[in-house]
Amino acid sequence: MLPRNFTEEQVMFRDAYRKFLEKEIAPHVERWEEQGIVDREAYTKAGEQGFLMVWPEEKYGGMGDKDFRFEQIIIEETANIFAGDWTNTLHSRLVGPYLTRFGNEEQLDRFLPKCVTGECILAVAMTEPDAGSDLAGIRSTARDMGDYWLLNGTKTYISNGINADLVIVAAKTDPENPRAMGLFLVERGMEGFERGRNLKKMGMKAQDTAELFFTDVRVPKANVLGDPKKGFHYLMEGLAEERLIAACGYIASAQKAFEITREFALDRKLFGKQLANFQNTQFKLAELRTEIDIAQTFVDACVASFNADKLTSEDAARAKLYTSEVLCRMVDEGVQLHGGAGYMDEYRISKMYTSARITRIFAGSSEVMKLIISREIFSDAFVSYVDRN
Repeated sequence: MLPRNFTEEQVMFRDAYRKFLEKEIAPHVERWEEQGIVDREAYTKAGEQGFLMVWPEEKYGGMGDKDFRFEQIIIEETANIFAGDWTNTLHSRLVGPYLTRFGNEEQLDRFLPKCVTGECILAVAMTEPDAGSDLAGIRSTARDMGDYWLLNGTKTYISNGINADLVIVAAKTDPENPRAMGLFLVERGMEGFERGRNLKKMGMKAQDTAELFFTDVRVPKANVLGDPKKGFHYLMEGLAEERLIAACGYIASAQKAFEITREFALDRKLFGKQLANFQNTQFKLAELRTEIDIAQTFVDACVASFNADKLTSEDAARAKLYTSEVLCRMVDEGVQLHGGAGYMDEYRISKMYTSARITRIFAGSSEVMKLIISREIFSDAFVSYVDRN
């Protein structure tokens, strides 16, 4: 694989974070999977050592370094110890930036320091029973009551739904305009805010995923992010980064699945010789090694573009689409090469297989990614057609 462009400081950061994971996180992963939720202490322990939110300014407790490669390292090392269900990056880099992008100084002072320490766990609530990728189709509403907003609605499949102390909730604010929505900061304990069950899932067993219910929740005006009619545009601004986060995680998981499959192939004996000595095994892993390396190179290029503020929605969509497909191919072949053992949860490849399936759905389904990419491919043709007609 081609050399990767990490600084000396980032290499040291990786080493320190890896040691933290080995001591504080890895020993608990199987227990979290069994109980269906990660202990809150995982967040506070990461916060204590500066591994939770590294990008906020020092006055809020962060490092003040916005280089995405730090988060890329966190994503890769977290996947390496099979702790991807711990949605630390969702908290730190997917939801957290909404506060700094659209929040005011009072909101930053009130919430951000505790987010950095892990005392305040974050979630974002967009998906509803009848609205997933189509955000314009959400039915949750917020009515301006003068001194506050009255929030009503139901959200589902919300990651960190049980653990979250602060939830950014998307809701319609103008019945005449389907894209007029606000982002509301709903805090744990607000009257009318209730959590449903911790949903049972095919994979990602340790990630708490819940239904959230909002019944006449009085949200103070001080808990609105930015303009209460521009929430749709705010959410769109964060999608490229969300898909880059996803791509980094998917390719890191594919790399780990490759490693454990290679190790199994070296250990497993079949007809008197190692599984690794069969040409089929060699060819399958050669193909996957190539796909993973090519995908990693593209993801690294996207990270560089993001750091330069040049990452396009189309490139982010390509990265998310391709890495999810590579991961799903890798875990499928991994299970196949493990044989019957691959179907047993005592072998990690089995859990990786079931957890990988969601990657082609969340952060925008593969079909939506293809739609975004195809619009760029045919954009000139569409413009010409409109001009002619």
